Amino acid sequence: MLVHDAPPLATAEPVPDVATGAVAWTTTRQAGSFGFGSDEPVGPVMTRWSGLLDALAAYGIHRVASATQVHGAEVAQHGAGWRGWLRQRGVDGHLTAEPGTALVVTVADCTPVFISHPRGVIAVLHAGWRGTALRILDAGLDGMAQCQCPPDECHVHLGPAICGRCYEVGPEVCEAITGVRPATKGLLDVRQILADQAYRRGVVNLTVSRMCTLCDRTRFFSHRGQDEGRQLGVVALLPESAGQIDAQTPRASNESS
Repeated sequence: MLVHDAPPLATAEPVPDVATGAVAWTTTRQAGSFGFGSDEPVGPVMTRWSGLLDALAAYGIHRVASATQVHGAEVAQHGAGWRGWLRQRGVDGHLTAEPGTALVVTVADCTPVFISHPRGVIAVLHAGWRGTALRILDAGLDGMAQCQCPPDECHVHLGPAICGRCYEVGPEVCEAITGVRPATKGLLDVRQILADQAYRRGVVNLTVSRMCTLCDRTRFFSHRGQDEGRQLGVVALLPESAGQIDAQTPRASNESS
């Protein structure tokens, strides 16, 4: 499928009800792939990243943290004292309280989890079934709590991901998530599992995207749909002097859970 790159923010799906001073969104197929694991030449991918960095810099955001993800549960915390594009290894989540910082995960069926608090603390997590089984959401909420942001005061949003009607998994996956091994394959709704985990931690402000990356392949990349491309989940803390970033996707694509 041909991809005609659009500006990275112009076609994004925004996160609703994010805390004041923060902005968050998921990029789309129209913005092109940001992943480095495909056969696509690295030049076009780097051009897209450069476009994203330029768009963020226009709003005073000069620190962008990302990682080579491993489907784990490690969440890195990022302070001040650096500028540029950080790419760590072996990290699946990021957290910061520093204005002018953006946090990024790459996804294509896994769930981008966005966490924000009015105190000015944000996090983003890459949650596939392995990360969900390892309780990466708990790790993210623990990090927020260490910054004096308890779960019942946080807003959590579960972004576009493969839905429970599309995601068939083997017995070993169900067992890793639920602790019970079924006799056959079955359907798994990872976002519902994450929502349940959030509620058990005391989260009361939770929203969930209606978008399925496999059902909505014209809009998103899907690993199960044989796509090699990756979209981004991005959350950023704006400097006090910055204007609001405009990601122009209707908020009707999101719903409370």
